[in-house]
Amino acid sequence: MTVTPSRIQVKSSTPSDGRTDYIHIKDYGFWYGEKKALDAITLTIPERQVTAFIGPSGCGKSTLLRNLNRMNDLVDHVRHEGDITVDGRSIYDPTVEVISLRRRIGMVFQKSNPFPKSIYENVVYSLRIAGVSDRSVLDEVCESSLRRAALWTEVKDRLQDSALGLSGGQMQRLCIARAIANRPEILLMDEPCSALDPIATGKIEELIHELKTQFTIVIVTHSMQQAARVSDRTAFFYLGKLIETDLTEKIFMNPAQAQTEAYISGRFG
Repeated sequence: MTVTPSRIQVKSSTPSDGRTDYIHIKDYGFWYGEKKALDAITLTIPERQVTAFIGPSGCGKSTLLRNLNRMNDLVDHVRHEGDITVDGRSIYDPTVEVISLRRRIGMVFQKSNPFPKSIYENVVYSLRIAGVSDRSVLDEVCESSLRRAALWTEVKDRLQDSALGLSGGQMQRLCIARAIANRPEILLMDEPCSALDPIATGKIEELIHELKTQFTIVIVTHSMQQAARVSDRTAFFYLGKLIETDLTEKIFMNPAQAQTEAYISGRFG
């Protein structure tokens, strides 16, 4: 079967699929109380690529994303089966410290959530919490993180101003800078552009393309156009099941499953 939705343009160059599989999800099921949200998910996520999770609302994509750094541990009455490993080690290993895991796996949420502090203090917050007080170290991390988040030139002269005075797109890039200040290995993004205008969205997408040279990125998006533009691999979920995963170009141009074709072509979802 072949599907080429006219409004979706897949990025022209998809890299070879030869990178190391870094995250392994094996027979993974997840429950909120009695409700089963994920059903026997098996998926590998390569290192230093962008993997997009797509699917209709309620399909389980955000649930899986939040389980990659055990954010759902904070929810009452949840349980899981199967396993998730990162670089060969289970995230559920009893010796894994969850706080350390979340330092390795940063997260950017759908709604930008800067702290009511200065731009500078937002970026270095995690270092402050870790006990870092050397001003030269904090200054270096602040500048490097803002540069990597493509925000430095816009805010370098007002680092002591409140972060709440930034525009929506700037706030989201600040949250990305804050997330990468910890130097994580993996960056999770849960619909990071859903509240942004097209110009701000374009800046975030350019940033994602640049950051994947340093981080393994997993993004949840409702926008198939965005998935096609930014991701190297795409995973399509429906009703808690992983229907199909492959190179993004393959998913959008020649999906293997009829459900994937129907969703991509807009016949449901």
